[in-house]
Amino acid sequence: MNEDIILIGFDLSAASEHLLELLLDDPPGREIFGEILNANRERPEVLRLLVEHHNTPDEIVAEALRLVSPAAAHAEHLPKAKTAPAEEERKQRLLQRIQSLTVGEKIALALRGGREVRSILCKDSNKEVVLSVIKNPKVTDSEAELIAHSRNIPEEALRIISKNREWMKNYNLVLALVNNPKTPTGIAMNLVPGLKKKDLTTLEKNKNVPEAVRVIAKKLVGAKKYS
Repeated sequence: MNEDIILIGFDLSAASEHLLELLLDDPPGREIFGEILNANRERPEVLRLLVEHHNTPDEIVAEALRLVSPAAAHAEHLPKAKTAPAEEERKQRLLQRIQSLTVGEKIALALRGGREVRSILCKDSNKEVVLSVIKNPKVTDSEAELIAHSRNIPEEALRIISKNREWMKNYNLVLALVNNPKTPTGIAMNLVPGLKKKDLTTLEKNKNVPEAVRVIAKKLVGAKKYS
């Protein structure tokens, strides 16, 4: 399903140069360079972007250069890529560029972006952008855990996380969902029995979660005293 969403949501051949550069700045995987190249063989500005970007692998640089200028495609003629910016400068530039995107571009980037891009976009004020981050197939259970801790995350995002069987094998993620006031009560209640006794003890005193969740935790604490 995620792959279908990606194909519909992000046409690399129609993406702006600005958006493609963000993908190169924080690539979700090495394969993205070849995908951008193959989708943009008739766009000289994108080919030049690939040639000049410091993250582009040499073989992609050579192929992009061949398409732009066949005579200069030999390895000894490869241009020197731009120097990678300092880490702090790179992060600040990434944030600024993402903030300048339209909602549609953010959604497209959320579906394909790398880890740093995802960490920025999952805090976006637009619900659809956040949901698109969660639909990105590169999202790990540790990332999902961080999202599950957030009190500003849309309820629907927490529902999606709770339906992912692989992510739900992460105990700390389950604990985060149960303790998040935004998690739908029915989902939280179903997860409570799987908690350890020490976490149940803490949960029954957590006034931020629904009373129904605390009641179940309290009953289980009492039952586990004799188990």
